[in-house]
Amino acid sequence: MTGEDAAGPRRVVPGRVRRRAVRAVVAAGLVVTAGLAAAATLGLGGTGSGGAAPSRTGPAATATVTRQTLIQSVTLLGEVGYGAAVPVASTASGTLTWLPEVGRVVRRGQALLRVDEQPVVLLYGPVPTYRSLAAGLKGADVRQLERNLADLGYPGFTVDDSFTSSTATAVKRWQEDLGLPETGEVEAHRVVFWSGPLRVAQRLARLGGSATGDVLSATGEVRVVSVSADSGEATWATVGVDVTVDLPGGQVSAGRVAAVGPPGAGSGGASGPSGASGGDQAATVEITISLPDQRALDRLERDVRLDAAPARVTHVLSRRADVLTVPVTALLALAEGGYGLEVVTDGGTRIVAVEIGLFADGRVEVSGDGLAEGMTVGVPGA
Repeated sequence: MTGEDAAGPRRVVPGRVRRRAVRAVVAAGLVVTAGLAAAATLGLGGTGSGGAAPSRTGPAATATVTRQTLIQSVTLLGEVGYGAAVPVASTASGTLTWLPEVGRVVRRGQALLRVDEQPVVLLYGPVPTYRSLAAGLKGADVRQLERNLADLGYPGFTVDDSFTSSTATAVKRWQEDLGLPETGEVEAHRVVFWSGPLRVAQRLARLGGSATGDVLSATGEVRVVSVSADSGEATWATVGVDVTVDLPGGQVSAGRVAAVGPPGAGSGGASGPSGASGGDQAATVEITISLPDQRALDRLERDVRLDAAPARVTHVLSRRADVLTVPVTALLALAEGGYGLEVVTDGGTRIVAVEIGLFADGRVEVSGDGLAEGMTVGVPGA
């Protein structure tokens, strides 16, 4: 029997509600006090191989030894959405004249906002804009810009770290299509780099106000399940762990842990926050579950609103297939140590010593000489 086999059963542990997400976790062990107390009261012992039955009538209740698969799992409740929203900042000076609507997805090459009626364009990449780019400059930000120009259909240069005259020619063609002055130079305030397509979560600035600062918050475009949990409840959660997700409408989806971190760290662009600290948040983790079958979610949303809908996330901690099990309350504490079962037969009862394994859903894996499927055992704790 491994340490994992002796772990506790699946049960729900109440916790604080975070974003209407109630959490439940599996305990590390299972209390068998009721059965053990009953054994002590009855003065039951055992020889380890089946001693004489105590001089009393049969047990108050009985159960059957069954053969089944025991599954120990942890369940957390969260909600469907697009992950934690991250502020998006503009460095442009001027008047904010346009912002996309909440829920709109902005892609590479599209306007993310307009300042004095001129577009600020979304491009993809991990390096935040920190300088204007022009001929003669070199660096990772130059390569990032050139990769975007090439992907947008503006060829004629080599994608590398050098901003050449050929790069400037491509920039001029791009500026012409955007309706901007054809300077061949990319001003720092004219673009915002993000990790990919951006979905507007909230407008943070008003039209007619200053365009400098956080203008909106955004997430990725892919639906995920977000779960907030106390750190002690989520020790199992690491990136890549498989889970199952119960969605509204009875649909079950495969999922996988995509990120584990402090609140607000589950989504974002190149310049998103690194996380929160202190106080209550220090003991809280945000688990982001990816849902590979996005088409199934699209179909489901025709009938069920998924935005902020509750979802139940289950991860299997341990599985024992084809094992003998009894109710936990059937276990007896033997005088010489260990555990036993009171086996009931037509001729009376006897105590059989057993080894215990996995606990799950109120039952426990047992094994021992002479123990077989279908046997009747006493349940003093019933």
